[in-house]
Amino acid sequence: MPDTQALVNDFISKLKKRKIEGSQATAKQTAELLRSVISQTRVPYTNQAAALIQSVKAVGERLIAANPVELAVGNVVRRVLHIIREEDLSLTTAAMAGLNLSAVSDDEDDADRDNQPVLSAAAIAAASRSTLRPPSLQTLLEDVPDSAAIPHTSSSGGDSEGKSKSADKSSRSRKLKHDVIEAVNELIQDISTCHEQIAEQAVEHIHQNEVILTLGSSRTVLEFLCAAKEKKRSFRVFVSEGAPRYQGHLLAKELVTRGLQTTLITDSAVFAMISRVNMVIVGAHAVMANGGVIAPVGLNMVALAAQKHAVPFVVLAGSHKLCPLYPHHPEVLLNELRSPSELLDFGEFSDCLDFGSGIGAPLLHVVNPTFDYVQPKLVSLFITDTGGHNPSYIYFGELSLQRLFVVSARGEGMSFKSEIMRTNCIAEGNFVGINFFGKLEDRKSRFFCDCGEM
Repeated sequence: MPDTQALVNDFISKLKKRKIEGSQATAKQTAELLRSVISQTRVPYTNQAAALIQSVKAVGERLIAANPVELAVGNVVRRVLHIIREEDLSLTTAAMAGLNLSAVSDDEDDADRDNQPVLSAAAIAAASRSTLRPPSLQTLLEDVPDSAAIPHTSSSGGDSEGKSKSADKSSRSRKLKHDVIEAVNELIQDISTCHEQIAEQAVEHIHQNEVILTLGSSRTVLEFLCAAKEKKRSFRVFVSEGAPRYQGHLLAKELVTRGLQTTLITDSAVFAMISRVNMVIVGAHAVMANGGVIAPVGLNMVALAAQKHAVPFVVLAGSHKLCPLYPHHPEVLLNELRSPSELLDFGEFSDCLDFGSGIGAPLLHVVNPTFDYVQPKLVSLFITDTGGHNPSYIYFGELSLQRLFVVSARGEGMSFKSEIMRTNCIAEGNFVGINFFGKLEDRKSRFFCDCGEM
């Protein structure tokens, strides 16, 4: 089996050199690496979850620092941390419940029942907390003593009892790692199939003879449009070229290859063409906690044009792109600058780039950002692998696998067709913050999320 440290260093090198293209590939490889880390982590008899969490945190912090703008890495790390906590809590609760059930078995008489300890909810909670944090004085005082957790049969059976305890701890350790790895495998499967799950919803949103506008190149958008084509929907696609990388050229060529009517336009022609469009469908680099979207450069201009002409602006994003952080969070790097060579030929502009002034500053500055930030009020609908959601009713949380939770005033998920026309009538700022310090309470009212912060 390859050395974990070598795998981590190799992946960090790829992140720093930007050799991994796309959030899906990055998220999948991150999950696979963390699976290897968990598999090769040696856990002690006590605090197995704490040992796994510490290992994942140590690796996760290095991965995030290697490429801060790739938010999918941090999203996957947080989901894996939440998986560890969730599986450990499940095993702890099951173990405590088993002891409780054995203590109050109907087959025992009242005298025997009095001799067996019954674990309270406080004891179960204390045991659960002890697995999620390093031992402290308060933890030691709150923990259930061994004498109460497992009744002693006799003094002569001490050796066999000790061996039984050791075997139980070893078995539980293996069970925890097995369950966590299985859950991470499910996460990897979800990431791998997110395009197909999103594409299955295409027929619900694209109708006959519509005109769709998109920008740049996105595999999610490509599969979404082709899925509608396979359902015998006839429509036309306007593709904005996405300068300066011109990824729209690749998307237009692929759409034509698959038999879709495609029109390639320049980015500057978007506002002129938007009045003919029925819907804008784009991909995303990341979706922030307030509903804002980090997307390829140029999409904010498209979103503003769509809002001006009351054209629905739809964002396709897998659940691995849902980030629990806000845009103003200090850990969030919203943008990075690419090489000026994508805009200029240095041979032609060498005179302008010379340090001709006396202060040593160049005469020409070239700024080539990678991403745009699209405000939540400009987005009409999010379509994820969990369904289509109106952003006016979205609360972002990480209680369950760091997925997107959608709740309306009636406590129901909102569909695009029934609510899309109401988007322009909803007041700005209709987004409620999340309290990341408790448990999920009444879903019809608000969310209290355990976000599994690093």
